[in-house]
Parts: sequence; structure tokens; C-alpha cells
Amino acid sequence: MIERTRNSRRRRRLQLLNSVNIAATAGAGALMVSFLPQIAKIWKDRDATGVSLQMFAVAVTAFILGTVYGVLSKAWPVVASNVVCRVLSGIILALRLRFGAATGQEPRESGN
Repeated sequence: MIERTRNSRRRRRLQLLNSVNIAATAGAGALMVSFLPQIAKIWKDRDATGVSLQMFAVAVTAFILGTVYGVLSKAWPVVASNVVCRVLSGIILALRLRFGAATGQEPRESGN
């Protein structure tokens, strides 16, 4: 009877861990995908004046720190998602520097 209770507890813990992993993976995937429309819009319009340079600089820093945390805690899914997000937010930061306010122009209307 005690063994049956232990197995039942293990099974519940595994189900909870699987649910947590599914939720974390879905959240990380959504975060990674969220950068793609911004990159596409900046590239298409060749205009990034509406992008906050400070916000993306902080985001890149946060993803670097998240990567360090993942490495130190040996949480490789955390490392992977932070690396991808760091690269994508770094691309936006680079595009902001390339197509941003350096032209001295006001942001263009996108028609949306």
C-alpha cells in the first residue's frame, strides 16, 4: 500500500513537471516568434525610428544575463531560448542603429 502511494505521488509530480515544461516551452516559443514581425517591418520599411533603442539595449542585456543563468544552473532550454531571443533582439537593435534616427527624419506612417 505504501509503495502504491509513492508511485502515485511520483506519477503526479511527473505530470506536473510535464505541464510546467509544456507551458515554459510554449512561452519561450511565443517570445522568440514575437520578435519576427518587428524585424520584418523594419527591414521592409527601412525605418526603425519608432523602435526604442534603450528598451532593446536592456532586452539584449537581460537575455545575456538569462543565458548566463541558464549555463550556471545547467538549464539548457533556458540557455537556448535566451540565445535565440538575444540574437533576435540584437538584430532589432542593429537595425535600429542602421535605419534609426541617423537620417534625421521623422517616423513614416505605415498605413496600418
